[in-house]
Amino acid sequence: MHKDTRDGTVAAVRLAGGAPLRGTLDVDDPGDWLALDAGVRQVAWYRSQLRPEWEHSAPLPVDLTQLGESRLALALCHRDGRIRQEAVRWSTRYPGLLPLIVIRCADWADPVRERARQLLREVLDVDTAVGLAPLILRVGRRGRGAFGVEVLGEVLRRASHGQLAALFIAPDRIVRRFAYRLAVNGRLLRPAELARAAARDEDTVVQDLCAAAALTALRDDEAYENVLPPLLTARNPRARSAGVTALRRAGRSEQAESFLSDRSALVRACARYVVRQHGGDPTAWYRKRCTTPDDPVLPPGAVIGLAECGNRADAGLLWPLLAHPAAGVRARAVAGLRTLDCADTKQLRPLLDDPAAGVVRETALALLPSAKELPADWLLERTSPERPRHIRLAAFRLLDACDGVVALRAAVGLLEDPDVKLRIWAGQSVQRWHPSADVRPGDAEVGELLDRSRHLFSDHVLRRRKWEAGVDD
Repeated sequence: MHKDTRDGTVAAVRLAGGAPLRGTLDVDDPGDWLALDAGVRQVAWYRSQLRPEWEHSAPLPVDLTQLGESRLALALCHRDGRIRQEAVRWSTRYPGLLPLIVIRCADWADPVRERARQLLREVLDVDTAVGLAPLILRVGRRGRGAFGVEVLGEVLRRASHGQLAALFIAPDRIVRRFAYRLAVNGRLLRPAELARAAARDEDTVVQDLCAAAALTALRDDEAYENVLPPLLTARNPRARSAGVTALRRAGRSEQAESFLSDRSALVRACARYVVRQHGGDPTAWYRKRCTTPDDPVLPPGAVIGLAECGNRADAGLLWPLLAHPAAGVRARAVAGLRTLDCADTKQLRPLLDDPAAGVVRETALALLPSAKELPADWLLERTSPERPRHIRLAAFRLLDACDGVVALRAAVGLLEDPDVKLRIWAGQSVQRWHPSADVRPGDAEVGELLDRSRHLFSDHVLRRRKWEAGVDD
């Protein structure tokens, strides 16, 4: 049973015992209501706890008014559609049950669904809609759930900026997306407010929506003064890229040059576009910045930017940067050489011992295609517990790419490693290992290594692996 459903059954049992709705559920959490709805139908205590005739074909109770809020909540989730239908009728006495009415609006039984929808349309006002929006949008993902979303939109279109403000900061990104779409369509937010929302929100859909709406609404230079700064200084790259692209439209293309070395590839690409449209040459700008390999303020973005728009001849500017004092520059230089397809195994190999994890990670990625050219014993030495973790991970990644006995030897050797994640990755490597073409049939070392890792296989799979390797069991 799913955890949410299990929690719902616990809540249902408590409600059946007379526990109050508040305190049993987190009434502000849509998940609790959905769990209760599913959990009620899971419990077997219906026959003893609720009226016996509800479980059979006898006529419905004439009067449900004797049921309190907690028991009526159970009736709204009952597996008998007639009970749910009757419970919807009496639920108006308890406004706290409105979340269950929202759920019943997507009910599979037509009479229940239609009565719940009629009730929801009658009682839903702006303030209530704001509180129920997370649940309505969750239910809206279900089949027959579109009605609630439609009614929610109708009601919230009458909302003011202040009433929607609570939805703009909701933890549920689906709610924020819905609220911002309403605000954009209803022109409830000024361009500067939309720009700040694009810069602040962590959801990429909201970022794109608000940034595009902010820029679309601009009409004069004065408006750019309020919109561009939040976008250009945003932490998220999508907002920054929108601001950089808008520099051309604002007649400020020269400002895009400062973003050629941005940490984001998306922003750098937009900056290059604007600079080119203004008649500039981004490649020449990058080359000029990278000609001084000991420049202490060289931005890493300028290094990888050169590789993004340069050619293989520009590798000559990147090689000296492998010795730059800044780890970010060294890492981007390695990434740039890989981008230009100029990664040389002999020259990059020493960087596997770099003290910076980012440099080692980029180096391992660059060396993966030529992993078999690296000395296996040299790599194995770098998987020892005395080495820094990032070096050990990179060395194992390269050994694993070698396949054959080398990969199996490295993985089995790490099965008892003190690092938990490395042990797990080593075990997964052993489990997916198969003898490659360069494995000598009947190799005794392979049989020994497989025996050392027999706890990772069933007897059948272990015999199969040995048979594939030509090793006697």
